[in-house]
Amino acid sequence: MEPAAYLDRYTGQIIGAAIEVHRHLGPGFLESVYETALIAELELRGVALERQVAIPIDYKGRRIAEARLDLVVEGEVVVELKAVDDLVPIHRAQLISYLRAGPFPVGLLINFNVPILRQGIRRFILPTKPSL
Repeated sequence: MEPAAYLDRYTGQIIGAAIEVHRHLGPGFLESVYETALIAELELRGVALERQVAIPIDYKGRRIAEARLDLVVEGEVVVELKAVDDLVPIHRAQLISYLRAGPFPVGLLINFNVPILRQGIRRFILPTKPSL
């Protein structure tokens, strides 16, 4: 099922802000630099976000740990940032696990260590579960 139009708008805003950051900084910095710059760019654009959001990880009804999400934008979109040579399957698995653990319908995996940022962006949408 396709996400609602507002989610497309949010992911578009995030991608536009990330492209602006990459245009100014280019590849080669640590992830934390890109995270701080992306936060600044999103704030300049009036986008609501939270940084390093803790979400609980439950196992068979027990709270066993918590995960830290790089960014949650508008309370709906998880943004996982990387500055690596290549995105590998564990990066995708990490974001999908975050989406499943929280109430988030869509996530963006953004790798800033690429010559053209569009090559480093992956969008993930979890199918909605039918209500009983």
